[in-house]
Amino acid sequence: MSAIDKRYDFVFLFDVLNGNPNGDPDAGNLPRIDPETNRGLVTDVCLKRKIRNYVELAKDNAAPYEIYVKEKAILANQQKRAHETLPDDLKDAARTEQAKAWMCRNFFDVRTFGAVMSLKDVSCGQVRGPVQLTFARSEDPIAPMDISITRMAVATQAEADKQHGDNRTMGRKAIVPYGLYRCHGFVSAPLAERTGFGSEDLALLWESLRNMFEHDHSAARGEMASRGLYVFEHENKMGNAPAHTLFNLVDVQRNGDETAPPRSFEDYAVTVDEASVPKGVTLHSMI
Repeated sequence: MSAIDKRYDFVFLFDVLNGNPNGDPDAGNLPRIDPETNRGLVTDVCLKRKIRNYVELAKDNAAPYEIYVKEKAILANQQKRAHETLPDDLKDAARTEQAKAWMCRNFFDVRTFGAVMSLKDVSCGQVRGPVQLTFARSEDPIAPMDISITRMAVATQAEADKQHGDNRTMGRKAIVPYGLYRCHGFVSAPLAERTGFGSEDLALLWESLRNMFEHDHSAARGEMASRGLYVFEHENKMGNAPAHTLFNLVDVQRNGDETAPPRSFEDYAVTVDEASVPKGVTLHSMI
């Protein structure tokens, strides 16, 4: 896999309609929210989970695109595989380094996002990943709704024998009526050299961001969609401009009546100041 030799910064826009994009376990799984501004939040680890899930589906969890962090995976067993490929006479430090290299070669998420793999008996060290994401934040305040639901079926004969009004168990479903979220991301070429993150991995990352919601539909998440991916490609691996100045070139504003709550992507206008893109940086609009 050919190495990347340029830095990348990107702005990612996505929205949710009548769904919960990221429940907060500290608040009864209600949508995450900034209490000071009432703007919705989606954590970086939530977005990384969706990228992992897409790669696992697209590549059938086969090397070199296996996924290390997945549901109910026993991480010690994965790291043991790395140690089983090494000679028995390797000293501890060399063994850990070679095991770490094996994990980077075989697991997409290790060489992309990094991992802490310092288990005592099968240590693979720590990897600092070249791809990092920020929390996503909604462009406007959100008003989460907590909706009551009931069930028609029953689980046991005992429940069926009860009077009708006693067995319709009540439940709750939390949704965001609509929210447009914005996330920023970074790809470091010097760190990519250390993990082996290459051009094919980069292309797969962009593909994942474009398509990951198409394979993540569920009753809880409503309708989620990728709405914008603006990638700033630098001429060299250290970069040609600060990331924050590039992010400011992507502007999201309300269309029409700003006092009415937004209910669709069409309620927003996304503009990019392409004329102000610094020298040595190229903008790619991938969605």
